[in-house]
Order: sequence, then C-alpha cells, then structure tokens
Amino acid sequence: MKFCREQLLIYAVTDRAWTGRMSLYEQVEAALRGGATMVQLREKELGETDREAFLEEARRMHELTAGYGVPLIIDDNIAIALESGAEGVHVGQNDMDAREARRLLGPERILGVTAKTVEQALRAQAAGADYLGSGAVFGTSTKPDAVPMSIERLKEICAAVTIPVVAIGGICLENIGRLAGSGVAGAAIVSGIFGAEDIEGTTRKLVKAFPG
Repeated sequence: MKFCREQLLIYAVTDRAWTGRMSLYEQVEAALRGGATMVQLREKELGETDREAFLEEARRMHELTAGYGVPLIIDDNIAIALESGAEGVHVGQNDMDAREARRLLGPERILGVTAKTVEQALRAQAAGADYLGSGAVFGTSTKPDAVPMSIERLKEICAAVTIPVVAIGGICLENIGRLAGSGVAGAAIVSGIFGAEDIEGTTRKLVKAFPG
C-alpha cells in the first residue's frame, strides 16, 4: 500500500483505556466505518508483557484495516510491524533512532516520527520519515506530561519540511476546526474518537469537520 498525504486525514490512535462496552477490535471497526483514514495500534503495556498476544492482535487488526484499504501503523515496535504485515511504524523522540528505524523497516513501509521542534522535524525528514506527528496541540489526557504546542509552532514545523505533518493532542470534534491554516495534513485522535459514545458517527463528523 503506497503512502500518500490523504491517509493522514483522520488518524485513529488506539487506547485500551476506552474499551468496555466494545472491544478494541469493535471500536476500530466502528472508526473505519466512519471513515478513519489511518489506524495506529498503540499497546505499550501489552507489548512489554505478552509479545505473542500483541502479535496476534496486530495480525487481526491488520486483516481488519486491510479490508477497508486503510494502513495500519504499529507504535514503536518494528518487529511486530514486520511480522504482522502492518504498513508501518511510528517512533517517538525517546524511542528508536529514526534512521535506524528506516533501515530496519526497509524503503517500502511507512515511517512516522514524533517531532516537537523544527530541528527535530528536519532531522526526522533527513532520516527518512514519511510523515511527522506534532503536538500536543490542545493538551492531552493520554499523556499528562505532554507539553502543549502552540499553533504557531505547528505552522513553523509544517513550513520547514516537505513531508506531511499530522497534529496530535486533545483533538476532538469541538476543536478540530482550530487547526485551520496550520498546514497540517490531518489529525491524530485518541479519546476524541475512542472515548465517543458513537464512534462511527463521531469519526464521520470529524472527517467532514477537518479544515482541509
């Protein structure tokens, strides 16, 4: 699956904290039905405690996303991405070096890198990143220690690189319109999708509300 900027439009990032009434699989399927254009499987704890369960989940999730023609990105685990057939990996600044990640992934798979400054953005682009994740634009409940990023800083990062940038951090239906004019290609959303009462309907509204 060839990567393109449009795949970042509504980038659904999983968080098991929001499961309960629905399984994670059911939540992701609802987001896909609503029009999510990319899915990131983020399983920090499972990845550390039960590798086989993580791999099995990644394989099932990839089968699901592939059925919708949507790329699956694995958060910070290249081995799981390669073994599950996922389209790519996202690495943070404190995870694996982006250049090493690109070497291990090969040229065909998607590499996303977190960048919170222009310097980090340029370095990630030079290392072979396909896209950047920048934030936290509106603060976030999933990473309480995340420092909020101004829209001005987001604009600077978008202007400094030629690869697309996706905004992340506290984005929901109520504030996604504030990304207008920033230059981002899309919004990476956690609780704004998976914490919603109606995941499918909310995702559909987010697709329409993105100020592209």
